[in-house]
Amino acid sequence: MTDTDIRGLKHLRSGKVRDLYEVDDDHLLLVASDRVSTYDVVHPTPVPDKGRVLTAVSRFWFDRLEVPHHLVSTDLGDLPVELDADDAERLAGRSMLCRKVDIIPFECVVRGYLVGSGWQEYQRDGTVCGIALPAGLVEADRLPEPIFTPATKAEQGEHDENVSFEVVAAALGDDVADDLRERSLALYAEAAAHATERGIILADTKFEFGLRDGQVLLADEVLTPDSSRYWPADEWAPGATPPSFDKQFVRDFATSTGWDKTPPAPALPDDVVTATRARYIEAYERLTGRRFTDWLGR
Repeated sequence: MTDTDIRGLKHLRSGKVRDLYEVDDDHLLLVASDRVSTYDVVHPTPVPDKGRVLTAVSRFWFDRLEVPHHLVSTDLGDLPVELDADDAERLAGRSMLCRKVDIIPFECVVRGYLVGSGWQEYQRDGTVCGIALPAGLVEADRLPEPIFTPATKAEQGEHDENVSFEVVAAALGDDVADDLRERSLALYAEAAAHATERGIILADTKFEFGLRDGQVLLADEVLTPDSSRYWPADEWAPGATPPSFDKQFVRDFATSTGWDKTPPAPALPDDVVTATRARYIEAYERLTGRRFTDWLGR
């Protein structure tokens, strides 16, 4: 037995954060672990409750966004198998029962601010993912309007690669590519507006979509601190990147060690783990207006 085994469910694979199980012919179980990675390498030290935060945030957005999606339930009682006490405790609050979909092989990235790899490209070429932007922008500037910048879905251990809209259209057809762009931009606008009301900036995010019976469904996690760059609005000013509601403490620590970004990743000290856990929980509570302890007590 391994720590990924669940009686009655077939373990399909594990990613950097999630473990995937087959429930039946039509459903999968996505389990968000407490694993944390930087530069696509998993650290040996988990961040307690990180997976539960990711699941809670995803559930909030799936409920809020008026869009077809793959989520069926986050209640373990809806699983068609009987879990033993250990599995039930391990999976509680971190599991999503989902419809099976054929995942579209592109990350649908939307950027509203000039940061990260986009800022690096802009300094070099005046573009972000090949999209020309006005001259004179600075780091963390708000873009004139959000832009759709798709990326390939990398295999485990590899990096996503930014691609042009034309690459997506050539692979999927113009109509599907246009639809994905319109859906992604609309979802970003709705989420960013809500985040603003909560004193948070949604700088960028990535969506995944899948096909089921010819219908496009929002899939995987959605608008979590792992898939999105959230900033406290009161700490944002053009010219420097503000702190994020994510694993920034882990990245900063990993960088400070001189680690060469190849396996194995360094273990994390207690203060980094504690600060990272607190940051994830703060993101959930500020976005949702709910207490994380209530999610744990479900």
